[in-house]
Amino acid sequence: MIEDVLDLILTIGLMHYLIVSGSVFALGSVIALGKRNAVGVLMGVELMLNGAILALIAFSRFPPAGTATTAALEGHVFVVFVLTVAAAEAAIALALAVLVYRKRETVDLDRINLLKW
Repeated sequence: MIEDVLDLILTIGLMHYLIVSGSVFALGSVIALGKRNAVGVLMGVELMLNGAILALIAFSRFPPAGTATTAALEGHVFVVFVLTVAAAEAAIALALAVLVYRKRETVDLDRINLLKW
């Protein structure tokens, strides 16, 4: 039983990670483009960023043959940068959503016109 699980874990390759990454990214883009709520759009953008992060980790886990051992570290460095940008984006966007809600009493993107206060 344990040997079967270990064999399954060892046979998961780069393509499996990229399929999951693409699926998460596609789901995030559908949510971001389909929602009218500002918070829902932000959640979709976060899913898209997580899909990109998963792809970067997968590429760093399975580097091309003949590359140096530092190639795996480069993917992790990019992930740290993407996570930092995602955290800053989430904090600023949620603060803006709260501000818009206080002024307009709605977070519906179709009903928000920020040029007319």
